[in-house]
Amino acid sequence: MRIVVAPSGFKESLGAEAAADAIATGVRRVVPAAELDLVPLVDGGEGSAAALAGLTGGRLVDSVVTGPVGQPVRAHFAVLGDGRTAVVEMAAAAGLRLVPQDLRDPGRTTSRGVGELVLAALDAGCGSVLVGCGDSGTSDGGAGALQALGARVLDRRGREVAPGGAALAGARSVDVAGLDPRLAGVDVRLAVNPHNVLCGPRGVARVFGPQKGASPAQVDELAAALDNWADVLRRDLGADVARRPGSGASGGLGAGLHAVLGAPLLPRFDVLLDHVDLDARLAAADLVVTAEGAIDAQTPYGKVPGEVARRAKAHGKPVIALAGTIGSHADSAYAAGIDAFQAIVPRPVSLDEAILRGAEFLTDAAERVLRLVLVGTRITTAG
Repeated sequence: MRIVVAPSGFKESLGAEAAADAIATGVRRVVPAAELDLVPLVDGGEGSAAALAGLTGGRLVDSVVTGPVGQPVRAHFAVLGDGRTAVVEMAAAAGLRLVPQDLRDPGRTTSRGVGELVLAALDAGCGSVLVGCGDSGTSDGGAGALQALGARVLDRRGREVAPGGAALAGARSVDVAGLDPRLAGVDVRLAVNPHNVLCGPRGVARVFGPQKGASPAQVDELAAALDNWADVLRRDLGADVARRPGSGASGGLGAGLHAVLGAPLLPRFDVLLDHVDLDARLAAADLVVTAEGAIDAQTPYGKVPGEVARRAKAHGKPVIALAGTIGSHADSAYAAGIDAFQAIVPRPVSLDEAILRGAEFLTDAAERVLRLVLVGTRITTAG
């Protein structure tokens, strides 16, 4: 039996590589002789820089930047094996895991550290920068990152607006005269989920604001502020980003960097999976096991399990998904190509325990589903 194990990471618990190893351990308990092809997948979020550095023979470069709540944090970017391409992982500088639980307010958190990482990549001599958008703890429309790069976001009195998405309600203009001149000669690209948009009923504030700590009232406030930000970018820079696919990536980071730098918004899997030759590996599989923190209504819309299933189905391969939680409308995963899914938590536990014991729970769940697969195989053979 040849099994492709292609998981994403589990936010705040397991990186993609650790998730793949945990699943493999569970599979080997049941089928010791299985031929396992581990393909830990990145979506531009946490762990992406390290994974791509490893896949290409590159390296990680450490840097201290401004974190999402304004305090210094240790971050990093990758220099890929070609020696000139940097991967700036948004999550490393402004990810949700860097926002303490009691400070989770996307109206106040800033993406400034992302811009500082881009500058660090320029200082390292990189001529191409790929910004991975995912796992963000911010909703500031990329304003913080732009300010770090030298742009100014001004209110009606010509003063810089405060950090955070809520302050964008008072933004009236963008001054790009002070942008770092090196940016003119650098190829900046954004790896985004094209299903995420800045504004409207499916805008980033309404879809992701609550999971970043926003109350219903704050969601409305933040949505209005981002609407205003989109108007400013359109009026001053001629960039219509309100509902452009990918503009809502990482709390609107996609909108800001696209409007000011002209950085293209590229479907993240088309950009990132080129490095792992996923389609050929799926074609050779008997079974595909994928995993992520949640299977829910968002799974078909640019999540790793949905993308793995879509590609596996092109080769007629069965797909099982493991998840930390099963959310609302999880049955939409079937239409995405996932044949079966299962939560990894065996009993009610606290979130802290689930995070701490993520590898253990994932290993045990992989064992359980493989035993079920073998039962199905025996029934089919007997029939």
